[in-house]
Amino acid sequence: MSSVSKADRKATLDVASWFFNVVTSVGIIMVNKALMATYGFSFATTLTGLHFATTTLLTVLLRWQGYIQDSYLPLPDLLKFVLFANFSIVGMNVSLMWNSVGFYQIAKLSMIPVSCFLEVVFDKVRYSRDTKLSILVVLLGVAVCTVTDVSVNIKGFLAAVIAVWSTALQQYYVHFLQRKHSLGSFDLLGHTAPVQAASLLLVGPFVDYWLTEKKVYAYNYTVISMVIMTTVNDM
Repeated sequence: MSSVSKADRKATLDVASWFFNVVTSVGIIMVNKALMATYGFSFATTLTGLHFATTTLLTVLLRWQGYIQDSYLPLPDLLKFVLFANFSIVGMNVSLMWNSVGFYQIAKLSMIPVSCFLEVVFDKVRYSRDTKLSILVVLLGVAVCTVTDVSVNIKGFLAAVIAVWSTALQQYYVHFLQRKHSLGSFDLLGHTAPVQAASLLLVGPFVDYWLTEKKVYAYNYTVISMVIMTTVNDM
């Protein structure tokens, strides 16, 4: 395969990953909130594991179609990523469960300055004056929304803080692993999704019982709720 065709393939996969991420991000936020608020499914960790189980099936299909190539990711790097990613996605789902959709989205904006902070600390990046002013505006907006949103509570706020920091670390580590091991977005997902699904489904019921004092197997499952539970995870 020529270098030109490889570059074209990478560009196509990157665009597809970006588009897929945008669509699933918006969709999953809405269906997850409906599942939690309307159908009373308050088991955020188990829910995340179910999402990743479906995502794992998708990666198998993508590998069969040739969109995911055989690649290598050392076990220590994989486990560190899974740790950050699990805290990230579970924290986001718990934040969504305990906060309004508006505050949840506002909290996600906080990842911008946190991600910039990590780049300054680890990569010695220096930002321009205009960029710093833009980050300041974001922080002011988040602060105003946090103070004025009457639905904010201590549990929800702490969940949002954990989610923001773990997600920023995950995103930083994604770029680090992709550069270090020359992995595409789907290639990395093929390594991480099965491990995340297994780990979250294993510990999910116990974590959810600790958070909610409810047992996941006692939930009154319906066809609609089960369809929502098995949607593809936001990547």
